[in-house]
Amino acid sequence: MRTQVGIVGAGPAGLMLSHLLHLAGIESIVIEDRSRDYCENRVRAGLMENWVAELLKKTGVGDRLAREAMVHDGIFLGFNGTAHKIDFVKLIGKHVYIYDQKEVVTDLIAHRLKHGGQILFEVTDTGVHDFTGDRPKIRFTHEGRAQEIDCDFIAGCDGFHGVCRPSLPDGSWRGYDRVYPYGWLGILSESPPPDKELIYSYHERGFSLFSMRGPQLSRLYIQCAPDEDINQWSDDRIWNELTTRLGGVRPLKQGKILQKGITPMRSYVAEPMRAGRLFLAGDSAHIVPPTGAKGMNLAIADVVCLSRALERFYRDKKDDGLANYSAKCLPRVWKGQRFSYWMTQMLHRQYGGDYADFDMKRQLAELDYVSSSQAAAVSLAENYTGLPID
Repeated sequence: MRTQVGIVGAGPAGLMLSHLLHLAGIESIVIEDRSRDYCENRVRAGLMENWVAELLKKTGVGDRLAREAMVHDGIFLGFNGTAHKIDFVKLIGKHVYIYDQKEVVTDLIAHRLKHGGQILFEVTDTGVHDFTGDRPKIRFTHEGRAQEIDCDFIAGCDGFHGVCRPSLPDGSWRGYDRVYPYGWLGILSESPPPDKELIYSYHERGFSLFSMRGPQLSRLYIQCAPDEDINQWSDDRIWNELTTRLGGVRPLKQGKILQKGITPMRSYVAEPMRAGRLFLAGDSAHIVPPTGAKGMNLAIADVVCLSRALERFYRDKKDDGLANYSAKCLPRVWKGQRFSYWMTQMLHRQYGGDYADFDMKRQLAELDYVSSSQAAAVSLAENYTGLPID
């Protein structure tokens, strides 16, 4: 097979890149090791920054988002038995949107296939080759047959555990890593969320987050140890802990728990985000703690930058955008890391140690400051709703 851009990974980053390239008249082929059904039904975070929602609408893949997404004016910070509203609309005139990543993926897959896009699901043995020269290749097995894509460029959008980042030449890049001493126990339940907007709740027993996937579908999280045994968390224990950590700021209705799992938390950045004609985007290049809701949003920012650089290359025969891809993306990535770390350290209880009680008092003071100072609230609102893409 021959195409201009070979894309590894059919998540939001890879699919959005293929869509943007199509609008610019650039051909691409997307390969994915999972099935289409898996990609369209994997429940993941669903908070979308203001500019990302507007981009989806502007580029023709936001019709269902416009009809079905929940539009939020702000968030609540819960502590000391009170929920404090951080009103984004009043502060900076922007919203955020709740629209699950699987819905974004579903919309993009349908749109790409409708418009002649090539997406190959359930591939195996994927490898990226010759990307330090001018004829990169992606080799893989599909439907029992070894295949190869000959392309001008490769976009590695295959996530943190994909093949693209480990394929970068030794000594050509560095990974910056931070592992946190806690994880999130997350559940999906058939129950109405306690509020129409997210509640970030600080409690002496630990952090909790009260989010949603619909009017009768809640996505709820409890701070726990990263190596916690999920089998020790019965449904009753989960609901009791959530009720305690909500601290009475809202009533919490219980329902059937549909999913539950524990996710460790880490920060990671690969620098640079390219080698030769292989470009990393999204989770293959960086991971953020979920507290700041930046994962998918940073991925979309990456592919916007990459699509513009590729369009300039093909339209104007200029490669400066490609040469500056990492320099363009990384400042935004690190600002996303900064904000996610700040939210994480402000809200997560430090268990044990010599300074646990000191940190609790400090965190409560910080939460009080953020919720009472307009300047601090504006800073939170600007970062949470998304810094300008340009």
